[in-house]
Amino acid sequence: MISTEGYFKTADGPELFYRGWRPDANSETKAVITIVHGGGEHSGRYLNPVNYLVPRRYAVYAYDLRGHGKSPGKRGHINRFAEYIDDTNSFLQFVRKEEQGKPVFLLGHSLGGLIAADYALGHPELPGLILSSPFLILKMKVPGWKSAIAKVASYVMPSLTLRNGLTADDLCREREVCIMYRRDPLVHDLASVRFYTEMLAAQARTLRKAGDLKTPLLVLYGSADRIADPEGSKAFYESAGCGDKRIHGYEGYYHEIFNEKDNQVVFGDLLKWVELKIAGLEKSV
Repeated sequence: MISTEGYFKTADGPELFYRGWRPDANSETKAVITIVHGGGEHSGRYLNPVNYLVPRRYAVYAYDLRGHGKSPGKRGHINRFAEYIDDTNSFLQFVRKEEQGKPVFLLGHSLGGLIAADYALGHPELPGLILSSPFLILKMKVPGWKSAIAKVASYVMPSLTLRNGLTADDLCREREVCIMYRRDPLVHDLASVRFYTEMLAAQARTLRKAGDLKTPLLVLYGSADRIADPEGSKAFYESAGCGDKRIHGYEGYYHEIFNEKDNQVVFGDLLKWVELKIAGLEKSV
């Protein structure tokens, strides 16, 4: 496995941090999986999919959202949700140059799933969209006072940050994963009031426009997710306008399905779907 890291340029200026993993030089890469991570975390928490996919001749790339991980920006803050969309577009362009001629799939987890879904609605050229526990409907309960303050403050103090209320034990059933999450210096639990209102608007927009989706779709979710409501995954899947779509729900799994003990089942479903897409692309050439 060959690993790289560095920074790539975005459309509006800031350079964002990325990580990449490729098969050894003597192994031809089949395709590329580009990952958009969840809120408060970073690209370095995706070694499980990396360790599964790269030995099977897939390259994996992931970047740190602005305000996250090793990327610049106020922690947990954005001015517009479109910043995430533009950054993802810049990253995909960067990856395509790095892996010329290879199909580049987009995988989004949690907040990254919302970003990836919103992005795909405007970019039908993607060979496939993979959503892992997409943050389309909030399962976590936000106190009414906090929501009210956020909606007002978004216009007068948009960068005001509050704790997001996420509990590490809700991530998955693997205790060690939860412990490492708490100890991770690159993880944060902040969200600005502008981020909150932009996220709500993006959730409503993405579900409303799901019928416009043209990209082949794979949705993966845990039935016991305490952070992103599984009903959001189901609703997006049911409304998705693409004829080529598939959904898998995993009984008892929490939010981070890639970090559960039985994650090999999830990766098997993911790999089978991607290889079917690749076979279809090869036939069309």
